[in-house]
Amino acid sequence: MAPTSTMDSLPEFPWDSLVPYKEQASSHAGGLVDLSVGTPVDPTPDVVMAALASAADAHGYPQTWGTPALREAVAAWFARRRGVPDVSPDAVLPTMGSKELVAWLPTLLGAGRGDVVGFPALAYPTYDVGTRLAGATPQPMDSLSDISPAGPTDSSATPKLLWVNSPSNPTGQVLGIEQLARIVGWARQHGSIVASDECYAELDWRSVDPAVTADDGLRSPGVVPSILDPRVCDGSHEGLLAVYSLSKQSNMAGYRAAFVAGDRVLVDRLLEIRKHAGMMVPWPVQQAMIAALGDDTHVARQRARYGIRRERLRSALEGAGYRIEHSEAGLYLWATRDDRDEGGPSDPAQDPAGHAGSGWSLVSELADLGILVAPGSFYGVAGRGHVRISLTATDERISSAAIRLAHS
Repeated sequence: MAPTSTMDSLPEFPWDSLVPYKEQASSHAGGLVDLSVGTPVDPTPDVVMAALASAADAHGYPQTWGTPALREAVAAWFARRRGVPDVSPDAVLPTMGSKELVAWLPTLLGAGRGDVVGFPALAYPTYDVGTRLAGATPQPMDSLSDISPAGPTDSSATPKLLWVNSPSNPTGQVLGIEQLARIVGWARQHGSIVASDECYAELDWRSVDPAVTADDGLRSPGVVPSILDPRVCDGSHEGLLAVYSLSKQSNMAGYRAAFVAGDRVLVDRLLEIRKHAGMMVPWPVQQAMIAALGDDTHVARQRARYGIRRERLRSALEGAGYRIEHSEAGLYLWATRDDRDEGGPSDPAQDPAGHAGSGWSLVSELADLGILVAPGSFYGVAGRGHVRISLTATDERISSAAIRLAHS
């Protein structure tokens, strides 16, 4: 049953419950190492800042649809970096960051009371929040990759919108061609729209040496497959949307620079509503996006930085008795410990989902070392007993965390 009040249906903002642990970690003699949120700390590339500055005279309203040059840049990027040669510039739409689109996509697609929105059981919380904002019913799914062609017999349980997240936040798991193709086949059989959040696709650790240099870091495209990959969708983008953000690969989180591409009919629907709502990406940001999408070198350099930090932190965590699961791509390490009996926090914060075994004892243990991380329960019940550890800290802070773990 749909909630009577949207506000009443929204969960508490999970990161508020980390405040006591942040205070605990901040009291460490070596200072706080904040690995709880994936906020980039490295400089925005010069090529991006130069493009933004040159577009500073923005006296007119920007185009909601984005300039033709921007949409063409997105299509060219899909072909060059994602192995998707057939994205039409007319089926591209810039958005004000990807979180905005994730939160409002169910509403923009007409989901509401009586509709179901599916998403992974371990997932970015905004998939659930966006569903509730629309008044629809959230449906966490244990394994989207295991959907069979048979599907549910009850049409009321069939998602109107099905979210895929690969590489995953929080786990870093990557879905392969066959897994994605099964999802697309199932969705088309049952009339579901598939939206694929792919914002970590350029940060793939399965094929890149962690010590790679910027010069040899331009790996081949399409290693992390897109939902729009012709091998996934049989050459048709019908019913499919790919969501991407430049926040991670280009250190542009403050720019709110993202886009959605795929089914022209669906993109047109989003465009018409966004025109009425005034949801426009600023002109200078659009110009900065063009510059970022056209320059692969800065992406390779940033990936190299994260690769080195990842190996340093992973080695230290494993040496301290933590086990890293998945973490094949993206900005996080998904960690647990086999020797911890998880009973939830005692003081002062409580598990926001009300479940035991939520990873809070690991949060507290690391806070004693001055390291702040996020409990797995932030991402669903399936995350109990785990923590998500971000790579978004300076080299000095990552090194400090590694040293503390080595002496713990």
